[in-house]
Amino acid sequence: MSKALLLAGEPMGLLIAQTEGSLDSVSGYSLAVAGAEYNVAIGAARLGHNVTYFTKLGNDPFGKLIARKMQENNIDSSHIVYSDEKTTGFMLKSKVQKGDPDIFYFRKGSAASTLCVKDLEQIDFSKFSNIHITGILPALSESTKEATLFMLKEAKKAGIFISFDPNLRPQLWASQDLMVETLNNLATYADLVLPGESEGAILCGSQDPVKINEFYHKLGAKMVITKCGPKGALVFDGTSNVMVPGFIIDKVVDTVGAGDGFACGALTALMEGMSIVDAAQRACAIGAIQCTFTGDNEGLPTPSQLEQFISTKKRVQL
Repeated sequence: MSKALLLAGEPMGLLIAQTEGSLDSVSGYSLAVAGAEYNVAIGAARLGHNVTYFTKLGNDPFGKLIARKMQENNIDSSHIVYSDEKTTGFMLKSKVQKGDPDIFYFRKGSAASTLCVKDLEQIDFSKFSNIHITGILPALSESTKEATLFMLKEAKKAGIFISFDPNLRPQLWASQDLMVETLNNLATYADLVLPGESEGAILCGSQDPVKINEFYHKLGAKMVITKCGPKGALVFDGTSNVMVPGFIIDKVVDTVGAGDGFACGALTALMEGMSIVDAAQRACAIGAIQCTFTGDNEGLPTPSQLEQFISTKKRVQL
C-alpha cells in the first residue's frame, strides 16, 4: 500500500437551506457534512489516493454521520477520537442565487475544539508521505493550536511533505494580530503554501500575488501557489513565478468549497509527480468545478470527470 495523505481538522454537520431566505425563516434543510480539510479529504480519495483523517467527534448523530460518510468515501477514519462529554459541531448555510451564502456556526466548545497533543499519540507519522493543514484547526482553542504545531513538528521530523492553506476564519480568533502571527508561524514549517490574494492583504500586507509568493518563500516554503480568483493562480516554484489561467464556467452556483477543491487539486497532482504548473492547472479546474455545485464537496470529481473538464473547458485569456 502506498503512503497516504494525512489531514486533521473539524468536520461538521451541515444543514443546507432548501429554499431561499434568511436562516431563521426557511422551513427545511438538507443534511450533509462540511469542513475545509474534510472537503480536501473527499476530493483526494475520489481521485484514488489513500487518505487518513484525524479528528475528534461527539458520540452523537452528527458524529455518526461524519464517520459513516468518511467510510463511504474510502477515507481511513481509524484515527477518530470520540468524546462522551462534548458534541460534534454543525453549521447552517443559506441558499442564494447570487453572492456568497450566509453561514452560521454551532461549534463553540465542540468535541474537535478539545483536541490536544495527547490525542495525537496514536498517530504513526512514518505511514504518511503528505500532511495537509489549514488555519482553521489552530483557531478553535489553545489546545488545538498546540496540537497543530505538534503535528507540523512531527511531520517535519519524519520528512513528510507539508502543505498549508491559511483558510482565514477571523471570527474564530481573539484578534487579527494573533491570527496573523500564529498562521505565519505555522507557515514556516510548510513545503507548499496556498494563500489567496485577499488573504495576502491581511497576512502579508499586500494583495500582489508576486509579493505574497515572495513573502512565503522567505518564510521557508519551497513552493507557493497564490489563488487569484477566476483569473487563475500565480505559481512560485522556488526560482520564478508563472501565471496559470483559470477555467471559464457557465454559472457560479456556490463559491463555498472552491478553495478546498483548489488545495485538493494541487496536492494530489504533486503526489502523482506532476509539475507545480500542472498541479496549479488541476487546482484551478477542481476549484472551478466546485463553484458549479451547491454542496461543499458533492461536485469533487473522479479522474475521468476531471479529465473531461480540463479537456473541454476554455481557459481565461491572460
